[in-house]
Amino acid sequence: MESKTKNRESWLAAAFAALAEGGVDKVRVEVLAKALKVTKGSFYWHFRDRTDLMAALLESWKLGRIAAITDQTRLDGREPAQQLRDLLALYGGNKPRGMAIELAVRDWARRDPDAKGVIAEVDRERLRSVAGLFAALGLAPDQAFARAYLFYAFAFGQGLLAPDAAADRTERMRAICADVLVPETHKVP
Repeated sequence: MESKTKNRESWLAAAFAALAEGGVDKVRVEVLAKALKVTKGSFYWHFRDRTDLMAALLESWKLGRIAAITDQTRLDGREPAQQLRDLLALYGGNKPRGMAIELAVRDWARRDPDAKGVIAEVDRERLRSVAGLFAALGLAPDQAFARAYLFYAFAFGQGLLAPDAAADRTERMRAICADVLVPETHKVP
């Protein structure tokens, strides 16, 4: 029966794929059923309706993002500056599907108060966690928060620029931006 109905995680994975490919409007039960090669009845085994699916999608995204940022910013013996550089490298374009989902959820939040609330919750955690790494470098709380804000503005802003706009200098540009965003420990004011 499992192979005919799929499981809840399969439906969520298909919904994330549709979200990445075409935004929230592409997350449709019929489309997902076709992609999973099952009937719509399988969907209703796991979700009450599309609204339930969308709520589950938001919750899954939120929990995944918060768990990832918590793991990525936990002081783990590395220098905080190195952790920040490593985190910044994760946003360097190696995961276009992840950035597509991020941008789709943000677009969704422009029209939906539930999505807007989830984005705010995730962003608060991101800023708090990254500000903690900047504070570990010796920055004052306001400075650490401002650096965290710039850090994420740069990380997500990369996803809005055309990939070919600076194709010949992308890696060098990212290295220079990392130097500006993440101060050396001995250079912290």
